[in-house]
Amino acid sequence: MQIVIADELFLKGKDIFLNAVNCSTCHLLKDANSNTNIGPNLNEIRPVFERVYTVVLNGAGVMPSYQGILAEEEMKAVSFYVSESANN
Repeated sequence: MQIVIADELFLKGKDIFLNAVNCSTCHLLKDANSNTNIGPNLNEIRPVFERVYTVVLNGAGVMPSYQGILAEEEMKAVSFYVSESANN
């Protein structure tokens, strides 16, 4: 049961990364087939969930905050997706 929930969260996060806010425009992430160097290379920095969530929530540098743009569960889903795919 736990694996199904994690899989659903991963897929929801991937959809948000690719479509809802189009993170792949700025971030390189192998699982997303994104190949850009505007923002940090997520495969190299391999951020943990908490780090990704903090940046998605508050913004960092030129990256805007997605608070008020994404729902809380969407911010958690995309953070889960990035941390899981970058660390595997």
